[in-house]
Amino acid sequence: MWRPQVVFEFEGEEPFNPLPGDQGFPLLEWGLNWCVYGLCHQHLTLHSAVLERGGRALLLPAPSGSGKSTLCAALVFSGWRLLSDELALIMPDKGELLPLPRPVSLKNASIDVIRRFAPQVEFGSRVEETAKGIVAHFPPPASAVQASDRRAPPGWVVFPKYSAGAPARLVPMERSRTFLQLIENAFNYDIFGREGFDLLGSVVDRSLCYSFEYGDLDEAVRLFDRLSRGDLGAA
Repeated sequence: MWRPQVVFEFEGEEPFNPLPGDQGFPLLEWGLNWCVYGLCHQHLTLHSAVLERGGRALLLPAPSGSGKSTLCAALVFSGWRLLSDELALIMPDKGELLPLPRPVSLKNASIDVIRRFAPQVEFGSRVEETAKGIVAHFPPPASAVQASDRRAPPGWVVFPKYSAGAPARLVPMERSRTFLQLIENAFNYDIFGREGFDLLGSVVDRSLCYSFEYGDLDEAVRLFDRLSRGDLGAA
């Protein structure tokens, strides 16, 4: 209890317990996420990575441990524009995705996976023994930050899941099932009421919807290249 500690405070509220002093950057990330999904209700907010290619947004909604952030990082280094690795902000006016490019957080084995996939990656400090294990961040590409005022309409909704040794496979999803799973990944759907129902419905209607299982990043990236070009045929 006498060692240095770090505290996240917002307007007098401390939503997290104090952490060891070397965990300041992970706590800042978690605290900023808390501010966005807990307070920014001008947007419909989903737990999802978001990228853009060819003027359309790819949503990757998934819980922690699904391989979402690892896949997002690989796509960032493969020609996709980063909007967010964690939070999808849907604008009520046009149903477009608002960019929120920040340092990308990777955990545990994913850190070395991305080091091998993209040797040029420059991670910040590696923080161990956090509530989520080992955590490290790399900065968003400068091009993503420079384009942070450029929204993107939805084009694809893909629910990823990493399975060791599994071939990369996109399986089309029914829109009704996609809609229900997006609700499960939404932070403030209940606050929006009928508007949230219509907004999520418009995202689903404008998107190609899939579940996705993968075990190899190179294979996954090649498949997403085909998806962005529209040459998958019957997925």
